[in-house]
This record gives sequence, C-alpha cells and structure tokens, in this order.
Amino acid sequence: MTNVVSARSTAAGAALIVFWGLCVPIFAQNVQPIGATTKSAPIGRGDAPVLDGRLDEPGWQAATLIDDFHQIEPTEYAEPAQQTLVRIYYDDNALYIGARMLDTQPGAINANVLRQGAAFWRDDFFAVIISPFNDQRNGYRFQLNPNGVRMEMLFFDTNRNDQNWNGIWYGAASRDDEGWTAEIAIPFQTLSFNPENDTWGINFSRDVGRIQERSGWVSRNVSQNPSISGEAVGFEGLQVGRGLDIVPSLTLRNTKDYSAAAAETLNEPSLDVYYKFTPSLNGSLTLNTDFSATEVDDRQVELTRFSLFFPEKRTFFLRDSDIFRFGRIGGQGGFGINGSTLSRPDLENGSPYFSRRIGLGAAGQPVDLEAGAKLSGRIGRWNVGALTIRQDQFDDIDATDILVGRVSANVLAESSLGLIVTDGDPRSNLDNSLVGVDFVYNNSRLAGGRLLQAEAWYQQSDTEGIDDDQAAYGLKLRSPNRLGWRGGVGVKEIEENFRPALGFVNRADIRDHTAELGYARRGSGGTIRTMFGGLDMQRIDLIDGDLQTEVITWRVFEFETVASDQGRLRVHSTKEALTEPFVIWSKGGDQVVVPVGTYAFDEAEIFASTGTQRTFWGEFSYRAGDYFNGERERTGLGLGWRPSNHFEFTVSYDFNDVELPTGNFNTRLATLRTDVIFSATMSWSTLLQYDNVTESMGINSRLHWIPEAGREAFIVLNHNLQDLDLDNRFKSAAADLAIKLNYTFRF
Repeated sequence: MTNVVSARSTAAGAALIVFWGLCVPIFAQNVQPIGATTKSAPIGRGDAPVLDGRLDEPGWQAATLIDDFHQIEPTEYAEPAQQTLVRIYYDDNALYIGARMLDTQPGAINANVLRQGAAFWRDDFFAVIISPFNDQRNGYRFQLNPNGVRMEMLFFDTNRNDQNWNGIWYGAASRDDEGWTAEIAIPFQTLSFNPENDTWGINFSRDVGRIQERSGWVSRNVSQNPSISGEAVGFEGLQVGRGLDIVPSLTLRNTKDYSAAAAETLNEPSLDVYYKFTPSLNGSLTLNTDFSATEVDDRQVELTRFSLFFPEKRTFFLRDSDIFRFGRIGGQGGFGINGSTLSRPDLENGSPYFSRRIGLGAAGQPVDLEAGAKLSGRIGRWNVGALTIRQDQFDDIDATDILVGRVSANVLAESSLGLIVTDGDPRSNLDNSLVGVDFVYNNSRLAGGRLLQAEAWYQQSDTEGIDDDQAAYGLKLRSPNRLGWRGGVGVKEIEENFRPALGFVNRADIRDHTAELGYARRGSGGTIRTMFGGLDMQRIDLIDGDLQTEVITWRVFEFETVASDQGRLRVHSTKEALTEPFVIWSKGGDQVVVPVGTYAFDEAEIFASTGTQRTFWGEFSYRAGDYFNGERERTGLGLGWRPSNHFEFTVSYDFNDVELPTGNFNTRLATLRTDVIFSATMSWSTLLQYDNVTESMGINSRLHWIPEAGREAFIVLNHNLQDLDLDNRFKSAAADLAIKLNYTFRF
C-alpha cells in the first residue's frame, strides 16, 4: 500500500509541476486582436416593434447597427462565411434586438427544432448575451432559431451557466430567399439591473449549423461570457411597471394507487407572486406550491456505493438560483470535448445548498410545501439572497421551517467573497444549521484570452446530538481554456460528521484530490474540427490516510468533426478499497456481494456519435475490462429519427454484463421518447423508461401548450408499472393524471 500511495503521489506531484509550468506563459503580455478587445456601441430609444420576425418598422431603421462580426469557430478572428447585421434599441419597457442573418444558401439553413423549450445547439441560431450590471460575472443568454423557438440560460461565476433557468421574453423569426431574421424583445421586468447604470455588457453570436461556424462581436479564446463582451451605452429611464407578476395556477389531478385499490381526485390551486422591490432586488412568494408539470428525472443505473446526483428542474427554485451558488462547487468542469470525466456526484459533494432536499422525500416522493418566500438580487457591489420555506408534515417527519441566507460581495475585477447560512432539516426532526464562507477568483484578461480561476471555501455544520468533526473545506486552481493547454488541481476535505441538511454529501470522512491536464487544438482543415488529449486524476482517501477510491483516466484521443460527429478513446485505471462488504446487485432474495479488500482494475472505452442535425443519428459506446477481480462489459446504444421538424423519435439502451467471483449479473436501462410537435406553441412528448434493477417501467406523457411566454397549459400523465414477481409481466402500481393551467399577469 505504501509503495502504491507513494507512486500515485509522485505522479500527481509531477502533473502539478507540469500544470504550473504550462500556466506561466499565459501571464506574458501580447497584443489582443481587434475582436478580443472590448467594443462599445451607443444605444438609443424607439417605439416598440410588432414582433413578426420582420425588421420593417421605422424604429429598426434608426437603431444602432452592429455588423463587425468575426469568426469564433473554427478559426477565431477570421472573416465569417456569412454576413450578420444586428440592430439594437430600447424603450421604457424592453430591450429590442433585430438580427439579419444573410445566407448564400438559404435552402440549406438548419431549422430542425420546432418544440418550444427544446435545446437546438445543432440548428442555425442567433444569440444575445447581456450583463445589465456590467460586472464581468453574471448575465443572461437568449437565443432564437429560424422557427422562432426560444432558449435561455443564466450565467454565474463568469463562465458557468444554468440552462434550466427560464424567464419571460419574446421572439419571432422569418425566412426568405436571402437568409433569415430574428426579432427579440426582452422586458426589463424579466431582468435584474441597476437603473443608475447607463452601460450594459452586451454581445452577440450566430451559428451556421451546416458548417458548424460560430461568429460573434467580441470573443477571446473562442469564448463569450459576461466578462468577454462589448458594451451598450446610453440606457436611461428604464421602467419595470409596478414590478409585479401574479401567476395563479390550477391543477386538476386524479391519482390511483393500484396496490391499495385507492383513487383520489383533487383540485389544487396554487399561487406564485413575484415583485421587484427595486429593479435589482426581487421578491417572490409561493403558496400551496405545485410541481406536477415538472419534467421527470432521467433514470440512472450506476454500480456505485455512493449517492447519485439529479439536477434541479423546478421553476421556483431555479429563479435567481445563481445568487445561491457557493464556492463553485459542482458542475462538469468544462474540460475536453465532452467535459470532465470526474464523477459528477463527487464534484457536487460538499454543496451547502441543494434545493432538491426541499419538497422531496429521501425516495424522491413529492412533499407538500405550504408556503415559501424568496428575496434575491443585487445592491451595489453586494449580491443577496434569502429563502424561507414551510414544508408540510410527511411520514414521521414534522412540518419543517427552512431558511437559506446568502450574501457575497464583488471584489477585484471579476471575483467575489461570500457567506452562506442554512437552518432546518426537511428530512428529519433534528435541529441542523450550517455556516460557510467562500472566495471565488476569476481572471479572463490574461494574455491570449486565457482564463485563470481559483476558489477557496470553508463550511461548518451543526447537527443536534453531534459535537465534533462537522467541518468541510476546499481549494482549487484551474485554467479552463477552450483551446491550447488547460488544467486544474484541487483538494477538498469532508469531515465524518459534516451533515448539511439542505446540502448534498455523497461521501464523508474523506479527503478528495483531483488533477486535470489536457491540450485541445483545431484541425488543420478538412473533416476534423477539434482534437483533444489529456489526463484526469482523482484520489479519495479516508481522513486517517487509507485509500477509498482512485481513478486515473487517460483521454488518449477525442475529436469532433465539422459535421458535429464525435469520437473518443479512453483508458480508465481504478482502485477501490472496501472496508465493508459491498452489495453491488440484488434482486428478490438474490445478491452479489463484493468482499472487503482492495481492488485494482483497468478498462478501455470507445465512443462514437453522429450529429443530431441529421434525419437519422446515433451513438455507440463500449467499455470493457477487469472489474473487482472479475470482468465487466458495458455497452450503450442510442438512435434518433427526425423525418420532419414535427416528429422526433429517440431510443437508448445501456447494458452492463458483470462476472464476479461471487456471482454474475446484468443491468439494463432502456429509454424511448417520442415528440409530436404540432407548432412552435404546442407539443406532445412521451417518455418511457425501464430498468431491470428496480424492475419498474415509468411512462410520462405531457401535452404542452405555450400560447406565449408566461402562459402555459399542461396535461400530464404519469404511470408506473412493476414486475415484482419477476415473471416479465408488468402490473400497474400507480398512476397520476394532472391538468395544469398557469397564467402570468404582469403589472
């Protein structure tokens, strides 16, 4: 054991030295290309246009014109293949952006996605990034495809984003024989901003899907975010009306429990109220909160001893969620073509606030929320957030009062220093509280557009009946550049009794070391767009020094083509030390148990996928090798078919075949999804998921109508079936049919 630890530590130390050596050159001075320097444009006033995807009103002709775009990908600062003309202006109530995307091949424009709310990264699209505080840290991204489908996200910590966020804004698009046009209106009531600030950060980008070319106004190191943008100068007299949104909802629900032969019909009104105390400070109130229309989670089947991670999807918790982020804990890291290979639950480990702890039981069952209130926004250099929830009683858990408070101050050019407190335990009757401090450093102004990030945080939980070992801390340094050398090193320690009742901990009493190093470059022309190779390392030791888990992934070769096809070859070297037997599989009365001991095994992985812009697309993965003194083969297959933008069919299948000295087993996870898109405002999606670990099948079917942003209607059916006697005959276990209407009244 000692020799192995020494060898691993030496390897990690060598990687650290190499990383620092590679970081040194980025501090050298150089001359930035014109497209990398901050640009500014005056912005004037005009009358609100009719949003029809045509820029024919007088206001557009008088608006500020921006036409000095450059390529971002594949060759940064080169001349774009197609010309883009953008016009911007505003009135008292909204910001207006009109974009003319000229195209020499208008018949070849990619416009596959028609379902409102779907992602469309492979379509042609136009995007605008705005940072109303112009603080280099936070902002919004709004994008539109040629079908008028909207997509939005929230920026936080400079270059990270939350694609689950949504806000009320409007867009329309049209096509002609010279290209296509996007027309966008973003109400100021949707945004947080300082009315005294006449200068906003702003940026634009355009994607031409068929050639995977991205062009934009300002970029550095093939990136755009709130710290890499231009400026719009001249805002004044902005209004948010009374700043009041009232969103009543009514849910008609019929539930049936087949095992108990019980059925119930409910009428459930709920109310959400949003109020802007100031343009930069938002308040929200929710009563009898209903989450019945929230998309279901994607099932996961992983052979792990530790908890899995499922992201938040509920709108109430997503609104202004960036305010509550702490220490840059979590996320996928952004390294490589497909992101980091480090375990997502381990990256999230130690988060002090994870909103899925609220309103959901330990098994994922919904728990009623009687009422909740939130205050969030910015006051000068300060970012403030407070959340209080009254969760109803369930099972043997008493009704619970929950509190989360967060404050941070903007320091330096792009960094922040903050504090978080939480109180309450929604899943037990014990008192629990937490306090934490964090420092997040960003610098995107280094030579060559390089980015340097660092973070440091410390937390202390306080659980009733526990006195010692309740702390956690973390340190990390990384340079997440899109091209060239990139890397990072980090450490975090989670003490044995650190228990944030409102946070996420998947393993405790550990010290987690990570290191990543890689190099990405553009192809020299032809088929290959991007190539990447690197090394990811993670070693998790118990605090007393004994090994728990070690994973070294050699990212031998990864590539992406100009047609968005991808491939990779990886080699994984894993070490697991079990201090107690690990029940890796069980079904009925049968079990496969891995005995106590230290295990080392290697696996190879290949992956290939085709771009989803095609009529038919697919992906294939295969991973095989040693596994806990036995062998494992893991095969994944996915297929998609889109005969038109009114119908889409996808199916995926994941299969594990495991042979161990103590027994053999397999796991299967199958997913089938169909989307029928009647128009850009109405769609019908059906998702079927099955796994043989729980021997259950879930069906979720949603008819979704969005006549305009902020006004929605749903018909949602959830039906769960189980094969408890393992005879391959599924029987209904529970069903839920809900009709939900919500309407935003904006004052």
